[in-house]
Amino acid sequence: MNLLLFTSAETTTPLARTDPRAIHLVDILRRQPSDTFDAGLINGPRGKGTLAAISPTALTLTFTWSNSPPDPLDPIMLLIGLPRPQTVRKILQEATSLGVTALHFFSSDRGEPSYTQSTLWSSGEWRRHLLAGAEQAFCTRLPEVTWTHSLPALIARLADLATFATAPRVALDNYESAESLGKCHVLRDTPSENHPLSPAPPPAPVVLAFGSERGWSPAERDLLRTNAFTLAHLGPRVLRSETAITAAVAIVKSLRGLM
Repeated sequence: MNLLLFTSAETTTPLARTDPRAIHLVDILRRQPSDTFDAGLINGPRGKGTLAAISPTALTLTFTWSNSPPDPLDPIMLLIGLPRPQTVRKILQEATSLGVTALHFFSSDRGEPSYTQSTLWSSGEWRRHLLAGAEQAFCTRLPEVTWTHSLPALIARLADLATFATAPRVALDNYESAESLGKCHVLRDTPSENHPLSPAPPPAPVVLAFGSERGWSPAERDLLRTNAFTLAHLGPRVLRSETAITAAVAIVKSLRGLM
């Protein structure tokens, strides 16, 4: 944990000694009373926490927050055919660390419908993986996450989102794509340069879609093409879902000047 995240309510109450953050502070970082550590409010500012006291059951903490606004997330939306829960855990952490705006999981034609019933979702465990990814990245912001919409519903929803309504749309596909993601024409097309004294334009948004672990069905490919998605690949190697998503986001961030 490079940054310990807290809700507003947690900053005014003792932190249980069994809480993973307390264990990290005392057992890993070896903080003693009066020592400080990096802290953040979820979706809020960063600052410094101070370990005021240690008891057998709890830590007493105080906080000082910066006046700077939290860092914005990168305007990258992911549509992901719902994979196995163990794969979702990795995706949630890595995509959050990379700073994407949203992850929308959907039940795909070739996916396993029962994955939506996993305790990962029903217990709220999924949020813990977002926190771990944000803490790793020294960031306080968490992406939006959904897992109950269908692919057609998610695509229809894009038209109502100002940021992504006209954003380039790319679907990763190993079998029917004609170009690599790094050379994808819809990502390479950039607006004319601003005047040198003009403020830098905000990063251009993009929507990336990934099929299930078994890939897209013909019907899904037709739906994507009909809705202005360009098919692109990551090379000849077949990658795990979590690897493909991490690689694709990194490529897009590089093309968009975000890393």
